[in-house]
Amino acid sequence: MVKKKTFCAFIMILILGVFLWAGDTAVFVDLGFSPDGRIYMFGQYGVESGSLKPWAELFAVDVPKNNFVANGKVSYVHNRPVAAGQDGSGALFKIIAGNAALAGRYNIDYCFQGQSLYIDLNGQGTAPGESIEFRDFESGASYRASLVSSVEGEGENLKSSFYIELERTGKTGARKAYTVGNPQIKRPLVASYRIRKVIIAPQDGSMILVIEMKKQNGAGFDIRYMVEALQL
Repeated sequence: MVKKKTFCAFIMILILGVFLWAGDTAVFVDLGFSPDGRIYMFGQYGVESGSLKPWAELFAVDVPKNNFVANGKVSYVHNRPVAAGQDGSGALFKIIAGNAALAGRYNIDYCFQGQSLYIDLNGQGTAPGESIEFRDFESGASYRASLVSSVEGEGENLKSSFYIELERTGKTGARKAYTVGNPQIKRPLVASYRIRKVIIAPQDGSMILVIEMKKQNGAGFDIRYMVEALQL
């Protein structure tokens, strides 16, 4: 009887956890840089929690401008739900194949991906007010990054913004500070931000900070990704 009650309680916890989350979580994909490191492409994909339709998004970013290139954001939602066991990655393959001209325009090399300087292995990321530290062993530089966010309102009126304070210390000890992101951009329904990954281009030092966004969706939250980019 005790075992049966324990099992039932475990099932209820799982069901309650799914109910409380009630959103879908994107998968981030590094698609590489242009040969000069000035253009970066990434994608994300997932499965809609309600319709179970696979979806994907593709982004091409001008690193020095820290903004999308012209027509550099593409979205796709499939017209049918995923089959059992599928993760939605097929939508990403479809959107990449259908937008080969975008990658070709900027000579994006899918094999010319960034070198990881920081990866959030414990799944916690960097909460507002916290900092992460990481190092580029090739250049000898070390970094400290702090995410500063502002959240306003609640429910349908929820909106937020953020920026990142980045400090670079070269191998000689020289320091340089950067402010990355635009705190004037208010994103509707986004409740929080975290730094999940930092990568650097193989040649020119273009840095990409991968940001997780927790976006309100009805009674739950969706997880989406964006990037902030800068040339060091």
